[in-house]
Amino acid sequence: MLSLGLLIPFGAGTVPDRLAKTVAAIAAPSPAKHVTLVHDGLSETIETRAASAEDLLAERSVIRSPEDALSVDPASPLYDGETVVYRAAVPVTVVVDGIPRTLRSAAANVADLLNQQAVAFDRHDRISPARASALENDSVVTVSHVESWTETVRRKLAAKVVKRWAFTLPVGKTKVVDPGSPGIAETAYAVTRSPDRKALRRTALVSRILRAPRARIVAEGIGEFALSGLAEQGVRGTLRLASAAISMVATAYTASCYGCSGTTASGRPAGHGIVAVDPRVIPLGTRMYIPGYGHAVAGDTGGAIRGNRIDLGFNSTAQAFQFGRRPVTVYLIK
Repeated sequence: MLSLGLLIPFGAGTVPDRLAKTVAAIAAPSPAKHVTLVHDGLSETIETRAASAEDLLAERSVIRSPEDALSVDPASPLYDGETVVYRAAVPVTVVVDGIPRTLRSAAANVADLLNQQAVAFDRHDRISPARASALENDSVVTVSHVESWTETVRRKLAAKVVKRWAFTLPVGKTKVVDPGSPGIAETAYAVTRSPDRKALRRTALVSRILRAPRARIVAEGIGEFALSGLAEQGVRGTLRLASAAISMVATAYTASCYGCSGTTASGRPAGHGIVAVDPRVIPLGTRMYIPGYGHAVAGDTGGAIRGNRIDLGFNSTAQAFQFGRRPVTVYLIK
């Protein structure tokens, strides 16, 4: 009687009462829940008291094999409103480069099957049926690896820039007259893949231009000249002969300047048309055209004329002072 009394807690019911409640709790079924079961592509919403996905399949008389696909853990609790996707594995035959292999797979399509089986493939290989095709019972999937093919590559051709001299624009100002457009070229290559499928070798076969580029035309101002039509055409002809254009800083001098002897380094008398340059930039004897000054010859040097500096000869001090110091573009004549 003493030991029996110790087993009964104070305030609790009798042993038979507690045992009856425990048995009732165990025997009570799980509450009903609504679950969507997708079985081999067919969707069905059902009411079930299954505790897990595995119980649900057993309830539906579905025997799951290890190759079958199930979207959830079979032993995980089943929740109200949950969707369970089950896809049964089917027997298929995979033929890779003539070597067949029979297996069971629950892959949704051909591409998934090849990925599961670690079969390497790309867009050049021949696969039948198509990669997006659904996998069916007793399907035969064939893969033929392609080791060489012809590939066509297109590329853009840059448009060249053509300068046009504009008498209506100020000196140094530019304006895009025609933006131009790039061309398109096409080249066909023979491509060979290495046996390990890791390296490609391309050999050019033939190239052709599908669309020629259209030049970008830029107008460059030389507007300091107010020339007649005839003179303007003469300057245009001169500029078309220019082989290079150099941006420089110009100053002015006369034969009577301080320290000047009146005779240039080339032996010519100083004056308009004879300019001093740095021979490392413009060799002596080079003919040129300078907007705002005219035609000239590199015929002199000077201690202060270094780099992109140029000293323009004038016939009078008044003309030299009027020109002053300014940036210019020097066009070297061919």
